[in-house]
Formats: sequence, C-alpha cells, structure tokens
Amino acid sequence: MTIFNGLARIFAFQACPRPARRLECAMRNILLIKTSSLGDVVHNLPVATDLAVHFPGVKIDWVVEENFADIPALHPAVNHVIPVALRRWRKNFLQKNTWLEIDAFKKILRQKTYDAVLDTQGLIKSALLTRWAQGKKYGYDFSSAREPLASLVYDQKYFVDKQMHAVARNRVLSSQAFDYIDNLLINYGVASPPLQADWLATGKYVVLLHATSRADKEWRETQWIELGKKLNECRIFCVLPWGSEAEKNRAERIAAAITHAIVPPKLTIKAAAGLIAGAEIVVGVDTGLTHLAAALNKPVVAIFCATSPGLTGVYGNSRALNLGDAGSAPTVDEVWAAMQPAMS
Repeated sequence: MTIFNGLARIFAFQACPRPARRLECAMRNILLIKTSSLGDVVHNLPVATDLAVHFPGVKIDWVVEENFADIPALHPAVNHVIPVALRRWRKNFLQKNTWLEIDAFKKILRQKTYDAVLDTQGLIKSALLTRWAQGKKYGYDFSSAREPLASLVYDQKYFVDKQMHAVARNRVLSSQAFDYIDNLLINYGVASPPLQADWLATGKYVVLLHATSRADKEWRETQWIELGKKLNECRIFCVLPWGSEAEKNRAERIAAAITHAIVPPKLTIKAAAGLIAGAEIVVGVDTGLTHLAAALNKPVVAIFCATSPGLTGVYGNSRALNLGDAGSAPTVDEVWAAMQPAMS
C-alpha cells in the first residue's frame, strides 16, 4: 500500500464514520446510478442482490443509459428503471429537443426522495445525475473515483482499492455506504427464459460473440471459422449475433465458411439474453454480452486480445473462464480445450 492510499484510508474513515446499525431499518428506497457501458451495468447487478438480501423489502430504482435499460430490468429487486440518454444528448447538445428532454428527465428524477443515492460509476457524468437526484448521496472518495472530481458531489465518500475487480469494487462501496458485511457469495440475481424464434433451429447451439467496440479486441475471422468447424464436427451449430452493419457483414463472412451457422436478425438486449440462456456455451471477446453470459450463469469462455482480464474479465461464475491478455490472444486450440468441460 502506498503512503497516499494509506492516508486516503485514514481520511475516508475519519470523514465518514460508519452509521449506526439503525440504518438497516431506515433503508427503504435506494437509487443506483450506473449508466454504462453494457459490461459495467452487468457488473453492478450483484449490488442490487446484496441490497435486497441485507434490506428486505427495499425498493431499488436504477438510472441507466436507454440502450442498456433491459439489463437492470432483468433483476427482480429493481423496482423501477429510469432511462437516461447522455450519449444521445451529447451528440445533439445544441438542439432544442435535447434540452427539453433533459428538463423532463430532471423532473422525473426529482419526483421521489430517496433514503440513499449510490453512484458506483465514479465519473463526472454519473456524479451530475447523482447531484440532480433527491436524497443523501454516496460514492467513491477522491483517490478511488475513476474521475476524482466526481467525489465532490457525494455527501459520504469511501476509499475502495482501484486494483480490485470492477464487480468487487461496486460491492465493497455499497457495503461501506450501507454498513453491512460483504460476506455473501456473488449473485448477479438475473435469469432469462430461452429465446423462442422461428430463425433459431432446434438442437444444440453455441453463441459466438465476435463483435466488440475496438478492432484490437477482435479475434481473427479465420480463428472463428476454425472454431466453428470444430463445433460442426460435434453437431453443434453456431449463432453469431451482431449490432452494427459492419458487425453484421463480419458475422456473414464467418457464417459463410461454417456449415449451418446462423446470423440472426438484429436482437434487443433482452432477446440476446434469451439467446444466451438457451446456449450450450458462449464464446466471446471482451464485450458486454460476454459478461452478461457470466451473469446468467452460463458456461462462457472470454477471449482477451488487447486488454487484461484482471480488473474487468468475466467474474464470479465458476464456469466462466478468461483466456488471453493484452497483446497475447489465445489460440483456437486453447479456446477449444477450455470449452470441453461444458460440452462434455
């Protein structure tokens, strides 16, 4: 531990003494702020589970980017999902309709006074939303927040080690803010019925999540094709979801070289969750749906090519495996070997 982190711990403890255990009886309405990205939203789901266990009957609302609203909606402890459009507003900042939408969002957010508002994102944009909300505000301290200035908004702030996995950071922040012992096994708390669709052939299938936000995170198309051919030999067909036109074109190129592979129509996140739920196993690069597969407790092999899985890899599911590292992508044989326990 550095001297700076040591002082930060002392300061956080002195500035924010733990509240009395009476807090357990007082927490009835909690607002969670975690807007994006898809993987980050998935990583926050165990916080909702923890709160529901420690505060029976608690009502949890959640502010999330409109495109990811299906994720918190999967959790039975989330009472109300409040979509926000920060990404869209930023692109159309000078338009009148944008400002009208912002005003309408503020009014919705201020309709309710919460016992606590917890920002587990620690960014200036999430702190702004926290500031607009009504209720006592909790978040990371200056040394712990991803954007330190965000900490200026919170009434209570806490030190959480930045070298912890994102899921653990969220859970530790919540446990400190609400004074409970974080001793539960990780539970994302979500489930989805398998997808029923005319285009989805009957039989065993594997979901191949080939698409990601950065080109350097991609696994080579030739590697996906080689993996798909191995699956064909086992009479398991491949499904290749996509989100953009470029991703669709990539999926079609890969599928054209694999017998019986399916390129589905564009799926909502809710439909993608159902597709994942019915799969034998999921293989994916570093992308949000790969993390959703782990949250749904599916066997999943996560492929890392340009980033390290240490802080943001698939997490908590004993059948979730991380392969590769920054600058060191796994081979097809390594991925195939990792898949075998689930396939057997």
